[in-house]
Amino acid sequence: MQLDQEYRLRDVVQRPSPHFDARPLGTEPNLLVIHNISLPPGCFDGDDIDHLFMGTLDCASHDFYHELVNVRVSAHCVIRRDGSIRQYVPFNLRAWHAGSSSFQGKTACNDFSIGIELEGTDQSGFTSDQYQRLIAVTRTLMDCYPGITLGSIVGHSDIAHGRKTDPGFGFDWCMFRTLLTDTD
Repeated sequence: MQLDQEYRLRDVVQRPSPHFDARPLGTEPNLLVIHNISLPPGCFDGDDIDHLFMGTLDCASHDFYHELVNVRVSAHCVIRRDGSIRQYVPFNLRAWHAGSSSFQGKTACNDFSIGIELEGTDQSGFTSDQYQRLIAVTRTLMDCYPGITLGSIVGHSDIAHGRKTDPGFGFDWCMFRTLLTDTD
């Protein structure tokens, strides 16, 4: 995978979100946060994730969505169950994915992190297509941003203790790290 000059992945669907802003001056990403998402919860392959991140979700269309009224949130990208990727925010900009968070004593993780959502739930597990695409994106980001290392790839639960549980026990960290570091 490659990034274009505007810090977007080439050859993926671009869905520009209005929910982003500039990172603090002189700040480059040095943290990768892995999340999971499904809308409605447990349902896959719809367009509601797009609508949430683009600010166009019809919150009257599902009972769960009453919790999302006036929520302004985004991720840098989502990897769907089939491995397709949709990007919402260029990586050099600040997406609004982490919320109240801290990593190694630094708060406001959105300032210095990249957020990648995997379509799924804490319990669902993830597809081999998703892992392969996540590995490809992660390697690209590690090449572009040397501050992102194996030690700075975490789950949302690792930076929002007690508030978030994703990517959940369905995410195979051991397999992900093994595949990520595999040079064959």
